[in-house]
Amino acid sequence: MDRVLLTTVGSERLWQELEHLKHEKRPRVIEAIAEARAHGDLSENAEYHAAREQQGFIEGRIGELEDKLSRAEVIDSAKLDPGGKVVFSARVKLWEEAGYFQPNTSSDKHPFVMIMPPPNVTGELHMGHALTVAVEDMIVRWHRMKGEPTLYLPGTDHAGIATQVVVERL
Repeated sequence: MDRVLLTTVGSERLWQELEHLKHEKRPRVIEAIAEARAHGDLSENAEYHAAREQQGFIEGRIGELEDKLSRAEVIDSAKLDPGGKVVFSARVKLWEEAGYFQPNTSSDKHPFVMIMPPPNVTGELHMGHALTVAVEDMIVRWHRMKGEPTLYLPGTDHAGIATQVVVERL
């Protein structure tokens, strides 16, 4: 099993979420299921089905948190070199060591592939471009962190000739 690198704060947050799910949300959803069952016929009981679905989400998240915390390696920033400095690349370095950027071609999970749209032909970028790429990047990273083989493929300009004609008219 792969280790999961966490900061002290990140580890504490996960433990708090786990405790909240186990001791607050789980009992509430169990009560909601019992109450819905008391209404009789479950075949068309929307409250029952909604509570069961919520229970599935809660139990899934509890399992995910327990797995992650069982494999956690907590990095205490107090034990880092006081003469050094921690920068963004330190996090990237931890992710690289953990293999988060390595493709997993032996996975039995269905691969996730997204084609990156080509850059604007005029070269003038605007906030729409930044937002689109940021959202797509986040989606791809989310699938990668779920353990799915991912590919974020730079796209090709499917309308290249028509675009060229328009640009030449400018």
